[in-house]
Amino acid sequence: MAAEREPVIVVLDDDPTGVQTVHDISVYTFWDAETIREAFAEEERMFFLLTNSRSLPTSETEQLHAEIARNIASAAAATERDFLLVSRGDSTLRGHWPLETETLRQTLEAETPLRFDGEVIYPFFLEGGRITAGNIHYVLQGGQRVPAGETEFARDKSFGYSASSLPEWVEEKSHGRFRAEDCVCISLEDLRGGDLTAAVEKLCSVQDFGKVIVNSETWQDAYRFTEALRTAMAAGKRFLFRTAAAFPKAVAGVTDRPLLQREELRTPANPNGGIILIGSHVQKTTRQLEELRASSLPLDYIEFNQHRVLEKGGLADEAKRVLRQAEADLASGRSAVVFTRRERLDLDTDDPDAQLRISTEISDALTGIIGNLCVTPSFIVAKGGITSSDVGTKALKVRKARVMGQIRPGIPVWQTGAESRFPGLPYVIFPGNVGDEKDLLRIAEILSPASV
Repeated sequence: MAAEREPVIVVLDDDPTGVQTVHDISVYTFWDAETIREAFAEEERMFFLLTNSRSLPTSETEQLHAEIARNIASAAAATERDFLLVSRGDSTLRGHWPLETETLRQTLEAETPLRFDGEVIYPFFLEGGRITAGNIHYVLQGGQRVPAGETEFARDKSFGYSASSLPEWVEEKSHGRFRAEDCVCISLEDLRGGDLTAAVEKLCSVQDFGKVIVNSETWQDAYRFTEALRTAMAAGKRFLFRTAAAFPKAVAGVTDRPLLQREELRTPANPNGGIILIGSHVQKTTRQLEELRASSLPLDYIEFNQHRVLEKGGLADEAKRVLRQAEADLASGRSAVVFTRRERLDLDTDDPDAQLRISTEISDALTGIIGNLCVTPSFIVAKGGITSSDVGTKALKVRKARVMGQIRPGIPVWQTGAESRFPGLPYVIFPGNVGDEKDLLRIAEILSPASV
């Protein structure tokens, strides 16, 4: 491969929220060989591939990542470019790990001469309140550091865990194949000293796909780690990465930009109302919805009863009812807030794939409301990872989008492509577990008509 050009940074995003820190970057929702070759040929150094694998069962996830790895290898060979591969996962540690990175490694090593010395585990994401110190991963809640294993995210029906110590989490999630004591840990002290010798030496010591835990509390920590990483890679070390949203920005050197303003997101040409679609059921989302409902904004609130999935034909009838009401609102210039019934529908099963299947059925019906709209909304906000992915790919049929930036910290906005159902539309991707209690209200205020 040509050595003159910097490696392409390929970020596989298991839901659409991984672009929380970047701007003016392409997101592709397909991963066929032709699409990936197109992405490798871009002038920008980094691109994202939306896999939405967090919503898939394990067998489909494994098949998908093997296919993507083969197509990346093909594109790299055709364009004579090296690459750095990032598996962007949830900053609260949910998702198909270690399956995804294991599949990528095995496929790439089988298809190419590449050999990976290690895997970097790096869930730091400051805007979401996720920091790691003393190898403990924390979620900031109400100004307090709560160990991740003690949060509601650790009780996830599909991707639950108990450990807050990242080395112990590695051992837990790998079922003992990778031991906690074998993890190489880059400490805060390693990143904050006079030089980065200790961090570089630790990175250079990794072999046999060993796990590297990175501690960080600030963006400066992240930038210091990428300095050490570049030195280790220049010495010949190669890594795969399982990270949250901060690392792609840091390693690609993406600049800061101000939060998006109303004039960048609304145009007078479309007098219709917008739609806010809420699928997430985490407590933070429910509190944000409550704050929005307590406001005086002229919004119409429509509950979607996902529990009707238990009735024959019930979910389809519910979607039609909500669609009719939402269309009437949009055509009248009012914005609609469509939200799932707040009581979760959890199956009485220990099979995580079964829970994912019913979640996918509900998400298809919910996001189909946007896919079947006959009125062009002035904006769309989707709340929740699976919800926002299905809106982007299934409802809006986006093949390629441009990341405009963020409307609030950690809350990105896509501009939909020309091929999409509503071209050029600002599409706000609001993670379920991000933002303070008033952020949904703030976003609605930004996107509401100026007269409000």
